[in-house]
Amino acid sequence: MPSALSLINRESELSYAYLHAIASHAGVNCKITNRHEDHAGIDAVLTGWAPFTNGGWLTEVDIKIQLKATIRQPYDDGTHLSYFLSDVRQYDNLRGETYAPPRILIVLFLPPDADDWLTHSEESLVLKRCAYWASLRGAPATANRSGVTVRFPKSQVFDGDGLMQLMAAVSRREFPMYRGHDERQ
Repeated sequence: MPSALSLINRESELSYAYLHAIASHAGVNCKITNRHEDHAGIDAVLTGWAPFTNGGWLTEVDIKIQLKATIRQPYDDGTHLSYFLSDVRQYDNLRGETYAPPRILIVLFLPPDADDWLTHSEESLVLKRCAYWASLRGAPATANRSGVTVRFPKSQVFDGDGLMQLMAAVSRREFPMYRGHDERQ
């Protein structure tokens, strides 16, 4: 299919579409950020409002999002999927522990063939594969300046239920921590 957008730009746009679809279905606002926030590694901000099931006393919760998409098949060790994040500056921004709204990395894993990414009919619109999220808060520093491998727990599919559980935890002031290095997860 000819396109004015490069394949990488198409992957990126589908990651935004996925984020919007999940957030909208969960009743969460999704705001795409401006170039200044993008420079700080933030592509979008999700805002949810109470009541949150098992939530805390905060009635409005923000979560800042860094979005990625890839056609590279992740290494799957049975409990985690691996993704190589080539921008160490983004990694360092995401692993910081001094940010009030938590920041998470969401990666949409697409099929290798672009023709398989999306199908539609009168009955359905289907985006193939799914996205996973990871908090890098508390992740170890890296000396490798070419990038770092991030491990996503397979239990952290970015879906509506998971998003609402994350919102409820943040409303209790429980910020998610990086779990990719913990072999017990």
